[in-house]
Amino acid sequence: MNEITMTLQADHLILEALKEDISSEDVTTNSVMKDYVKGEVELICKQDGVIAGLEVYRRVFELLDADTKTELYCKDGDEVKNGQLMGKVTGDIRVLLSGERVALNYLQRMSGIATYTHSVAGLLEGSKTKLLDTRKTTPNMRIFEKYAVRVGGGYNHRYNLSDGVLLKDNHIGAAGSVKKAVEMAKDYAPVVRKIEVEVENLEMVKEAVEAGADIIMLDNMSTEEMQEGDGVFRKCNKRDHRTPDSSWRRLYFQWSPDTFRSDS
Repeated sequence: MNEITMTLQADHLILEALKEDISSEDVTTNSVMKDYVKGEVELICKQDGVIAGLEVYRRVFELLDADTKTELYCKDGDEVKNGQLMGKVTGDIRVLLSGERVALNYLQRMSGIATYTHSVAGLLEGSKTKLLDTRKTTPNMRIFEKYAVRVGGGYNHRYNLSDGVLLKDNHIGAAGSVKKAVEMAKDYAPVVRKIEVEVENLEMVKEAVEAGADIIMLDNMSTEEMQEGDGVFRKCNKRDHRTPDSSWRRLYFQWSPDTFRSDS
């Protein structure tokens, strides 16, 4: 996460997390630490995994005191081992004690997502399939969680509702049909926005392709149904003189290696 993104999109969320944890003061720390005392804490890995959120970890302490110094001995995306020293934070001991839990909450949450994403992405090695996330994120944690997915080797689907058109069953029902929904989306949405359709059966796959959808999401289909859907997609594209790569497809998978081993 670069400095501009951190300042504009993350800082205010980190401050809200700190305010949630310190509504008026850290009464425990202030009871035993009346004045400035320089201190140092070590960041030690407690479980093997993929680290993510180190810059967010650093930022928590900097927002409490800009003079806090953080040394990091690894970077986001690195595989770390239990017992590994990953960094040190030096500064006012009151800042270190007051910010520690929020900093670790971000780091643990993001590293957990990155580690799991990395393990699932490993199932896709040797295929052309990419692992995408969703908008089903923890409220006020989206920027952190989607970043962690990328760190773990996954890819981001749309960030929010303004990012692109995704026509689901309720949208299609309101429009009257897949074809009509796609037509209405093309008429309204900016030309640079891709139009994605979530389909539940092979007939909807065919209708979505013929309507000119850019992306087709196969929702809750068996491996066999997805394979058939792939055939329908390729057949329609061949007839329309398009290659499969000229349209994007996003698939919801049943979590099995056999499903992941699609080359589409």
